[in-house]
Amino acid sequence: MNSIGKQVLNALKGEINEIDYQRYIKQLTYDEAESKSNIAVFRAPNTLIANWVRTKFADKIAHLFEIKTNVKPTVSILIQSTSVQSSVQNTVAVPNIERPGGSLLNPSFTFQNFVVGDSNNFAFIAAKNVSEKPGVVYNPLFIYGGVGLGKTHLMQSVGNVMLSQGKTVIYTSVEQFLNDFTRHLSNRTMDRFKDKYRKCDLLLIDDIQFLSNKNQIQEEFFHTFDALRNENKQIIITSDKPPKKIGGLEERLKSRFESGLVADIQPPELETKIEIIKKKCEINRVKLDREVINYVATIIENNTREIEGILSKLNAYSQLMGVDITIEFARNVLKEQMAEKRSNITTDLIMDTVAKELNIKPSEIRSKSRNSNIVYARRIAIYLSRTLTPNSMPQLAQYFGMKDHTAVSHTMKKIQELMKNDEDFRVKIEELSNKVSVATPE
Repeated sequence: MNSIGKQVLNALKGEINEIDYQRYIKQLTYDEAESKSNIAVFRAPNTLIANWVRTKFADKIAHLFEIKTNVKPTVSILIQSTSVQSSVQNTVAVPNIERPGGSLLNPSFTFQNFVVGDSNNFAFIAAKNVSEKPGVVYNPLFIYGGVGLGKTHLMQSVGNVMLSQGKTVIYTSVEQFLNDFTRHLSNRTMDRFKDKYRKCDLLLIDDIQFLSNKNQIQEEFFHTFDALRNENKQIIITSDKPPKKIGGLEERLKSRFESGLVADIQPPELETKIEIIKKKCEINRVKLDREVINYVATIIENNTREIEGILSKLNAYSQLMGVDITIEFARNVLKEQMAEKRSNITTDLIMDTVAKELNIKPSEIRSKSRNSNIVYARRIAIYLSRTLTPNSMPQLAQYFGMKDHTAVSHTMKKIQELMKNDEDFRVKIEELSNKVSVATPE
């Protein structure tokens, strides 16, 4: 008889395309020994497949478990003990240790392979300090920011450091905390629940914003929080917003969360995106040249998890077709992705985005001013309008108040020449192009 894990993967086969099933899902094995009613553990042959499944299919897998068992588990995708895993672990210096307390952390989430930039440096330093003096400095540590910016990576980096020291670490989401609470309450085993969450050395709680308006679980978490901090045990919390902006949260909890250190992570700047891609390529053993790396950096949005999907797609197509990943190949593979983003672009949207990015008023761009900064912005706006919209050169000449289409043609040639001779300028233009593609009209 098939295990519940195999049954779920078979059910998933009917909900996704055959290529994704054969390339990713079929490579998974269900780990019955590690799995529990509230945690479903699968193992993948390498990091690339593991990250792709986490990003694209974890929610579907959890939903299928819930249909079959009436319990929605946390889905954990770990790496098999293979030579690939050993290679990755040696790269990021992850110790091969037994994980006490049933804490299932991602072994690749370490400080060594976290790419630091201006957007996340403060949170990185704070987490590093906590790992060196847990329960002493910054307790709790509250990290907030948008999806896919590295909050969970930093949180689990602290966890992996403490696990290597033999400490008991509990990593959970608010949803899982709630499920555990409900199950133990109904089974009249709350002592076990309290032992689990109040007697660990480090408690990691993801997505605390989902405590909103859940009064009973807020009460329980408040007492768990106080019990841990009174024993100088470390608490790390993540959220998509700072404590004071989480609605439906008791004031005493907000006060507790703000009593330690609140650190934010901002969307990465272009240079940090490039370094993240380089690191992901190194870990996943994907070969991309500088031009392709720069291109990928310009088309991803703020969510750096998107990088995993793009690398996986490029690598899979390259292997299936037996060709190297060149810039032309990358543009062709990702053209549908870019076309979807650019389906509703207007010249007004381009104007607003360029003006915001270059700190110039839209009215100045359309003026007759010959100020060098304004001319620079105007040329970029014209170039993007010509390449991202169906407007003709005469239409653009009229929009920008030019004499005729020859002025637009001259601008296009000027920008194309600069892009050809200055790679940094070309990358900046491509990044602006992507920002226009994902911008929302006001």
